[in-house]
Amino acid sequence: MHIIDTLKSDYQKFPNDQTYSIYAADVYFQDPFNKFTGIERYQKMIQFIKTWFLHCHMDLHSINQSDDTIKTEWTLSWNTPLPWKPKVSISGWSELRVNEANLIVSHIDYWQTSPWNLAKQHLFFEKPSIM
Repeated sequence: MHIIDTLKSDYQKFPNDQTYSIYAADVYFQDPFNKFTGIERYQKMIQFIKTWFLHCHMDLHSINQSDDTIKTEWTLSWNTPLPWKPKVSISGWSELRVNEANLIVSHIDYWQTSPWNLAKQHLFFEKPSIM
């Protein structure tokens, strides 16, 4: 399976059943809250999301490859396990770099949602819908 097809499949079922074999052992990851190296740490981060993000869903808007760079645009949404279970979402894009073996060696996420906006999404109670 081509790496683009694998990524499309992984985004569709995120955070479940991710294909870690497409990542180099020393993959570098960065987002506004994390910065680390290593596939084991990457797996732990995905496990954290799987454990603490309720109804987690990733919408993949686009995916393109140019030479050694793959760019994805996405929206990640979930409910946080607070008593009022706020619905939270982050829109952004990822820049993935692949090596000669076609393994991802760098995965950097950029958010269009500020950390402050993310925090605010947790603070406000959503009004119940009237049936």
